[in-house]
Amino acid sequence: MAHPKRKTSKTRRDKRRTHYKSEAKNYVVCATTGEAHLPHRAYWHEGKLYYKGKVVIEKEVLA
Repeated sequence: MAHPKRKTSKTRRDKRRTHYKSEAKNYVVCATTGEAHLPHRAYWHEGKLYYKGKVVIEKEVLA
């Protein structure tokens, strides 16, 4: 196996890593509720779980 002859400096290491960046998440607005959410994901709004603009689950109130 190959072994480095010299220690890689922090500057050199960080230069190599400049291309790894996080991207801002893209949100969409639901036409039914007007809620901003991640696309292709279910989301809760006022005690109901929505997916593709339709109610999937309604949260039960515990007495």
